[in-house]
Amino acid sequence: MGHMKTLYTTTAVATGDGRNGHVQTTDGLLATDVRTPLELGGTGGATNPEQLFAAGYAACFHSALKLVAGADGVDATDSEVVADVSLGAHENGAFGLSVALEVTIPGAERKAAEKVVVRAHEVCPYSNATRGNIDVVVTVA
Repeated sequence: MGHMKTLYTTTAVATGDGRNGHVQTTDGLLATDVRTPLELGGTGGATNPEQLFAAGYAACFHSALKLVAGADGVDATDSEVVADVSLGAHENGAFGLSVALEVTIPGAERKAAEKVVVRAHEVCPYSNATRGNIDVVVTVA
């Protein structure tokens, strides 16, 4: 891909006990406890890294979608991106993620919506960061 010109950098700090600790950005805009979810044997009751990743990916992909739709003259009013992030275990004992993105663009014809979604997947920084590293399935509802 070549050299990337940095446009923005943010910093987050994790303290405590990993999945049962606290995360916060250095500017203080995000500050929350994290807990291991009940499904993984934890106490739950707070967000977790997978939820934070899902929220970030959904917002980022939606932004890319709106950018591409605007450039293509596609009406993305009331569009929505749902990100399902799954944590799994590999046979070698390592852990991994997979993502399913479901995109809804009510104001667009299906063919136009599909084209915009493909282009958004090429533009989105999260998609570019994960491509070839984790399974990401994108569908148009």
